[in-house]
Amino acid sequence: MSINLDNVTNIMLGNTPVEQIADSQGNVLWSGTVDPSTVYFYVEDLSGSDNTLSITKSESFAPDVEVFYSTDQQNWSSMGTTDTTAITATVPANGKLYLKATTDTWGDMMAYNYINTSGAHNVGGNIMSLLYSDNYTNQTTFPTDSTHNFYSLFSDMNNTSHLISAQDLILPATTLAEGCYQTMFRGCTSLTTAPALPATTMFSSCYDSMFSGCTSLTTAPALPATTLADYCYIAMFENCSSLTTAPELPATTLADSCYTGMFSGCTSLTTAPALPATTLADYCYSNMFSNCTALTTAPVLPATTLTYGCYENMFSGCESLTTAPALPATTLTDYCYIAMFDGCTALTTAPALPATTLTYSCYNSMFENCSSLTTAPVLPATTLAENCYGAMFNGCTNLSQVTTYGSNISASSCLDNWLDGVSATGDFFNLGSPAPSYPSGASGIPSGWTEHTSL
Repeated sequence: MSINLDNVTNIMLGNTPVEQIADSQGNVLWSGTVDPSTVYFYVEDLSGSDNTLSITKSESFAPDVEVFYSTDQQNWSSMGTTDTTAITATVPANGKLYLKATTDTWGDMMAYNYINTSGAHNVGGNIMSLLYSDNYTNQTTFPTDSTHNFYSLFSDMNNTSHLISAQDLILPATTLAEGCYQTMFRGCTSLTTAPALPATTMFSSCYDSMFSGCTSLTTAPALPATTLADYCYIAMFENCSSLTTAPELPATTLADSCYTGMFSGCTSLTTAPALPATTLADYCYSNMFSNCTALTTAPVLPATTLTYGCYENMFSGCESLTTAPALPATTLTDYCYIAMFDGCTALTTAPALPATTLTYSCYNSMFENCSSLTTAPVLPATTLAENCYGAMFNGCTNLSQVTTYGSNISASSCLDNWLDGVSATGDFFNLGSPAPSYPSGASGIPSGWTEHTSL
């Protein structure tokens, strides 16, 4: 009997794909391309010697999970259940150790199970074998009502080994769950390659701090979702200091804190991605690019109606940013621009600020420590709000010109230290009608400056 395998691309032996068929002399008779989603999750040794894989609870009350291991995806043995300090198995030198388990979740923010090895390694295969055991191949959703499924699974907060690549790790879920990948790779300082993230339906905190502190990561995975969820990308790439290019962010429907701190501390990032949304959410861009010290270009910000804290600290510490984006909004909200450009020491020109109705702390510290700024934007509002200009130009050591149309400056703390540390001499155009009487000093008109009541 003979079998024609000419057009066969995939052969399964039970639940396991066959990579090739050879005769007794080792001659390859057939080989095929294995769909990586049909491979059990595995840890691959890169050290060249046997090393120990351990699964440990961060706290005694973390979920108990029984884990099985195999070197061939056919013969399985139990590692035991994580109701003890740790369970272990051996990753063969230059080989792979496959893992499977049946559980709703590996942990949560309070207590979780995490994987560690004694040597350098990659991870790959389908992550769903850690939840669905042998029934993992077509799973694209998480167990019903589960949350934080893989919280800190590889996090180097407790992981002293070296995870090099997750390029071949399959995360097939297209609809995510709350916190499902939160802090999954946090602190993996040797990680160079991230897995693909195909999901288009977000959930709260799903990618929260997922790659935070991955200082060797150079390229971010694509993020195709167009509708976001609260905190979904918060701190996702925080302190990824080797990241040079941000992924495209096509979302037009935002959610509270969705991008908060997403690229904070990415000191190699030079260009920000486009941000097309015109309707914002509370704190949506807060700290998004803070301390991105190489960032030279800011994205266009088309929104005309702002939300609570939406741009808070968005570019603070971006010391290479030379040009600010236009800010066309005329409807402000409390804290909307607070500290937005704080510490942008290369910024020479401030954007126009057309709003005439101010809100609590709307411009507070907005240009603080912008030491290259020489001229403030014209401030057209006639009635100030509580703390609205507080510390707005504090530390702008070269600022020598301010023009304001404010006539009612009675709001509490509206001018607190707004011109502290500016140039020793300058021109203050007090164009309010009637022109109010400003105190002398950092919370009014700086000593040494000349007041003008007309242009």
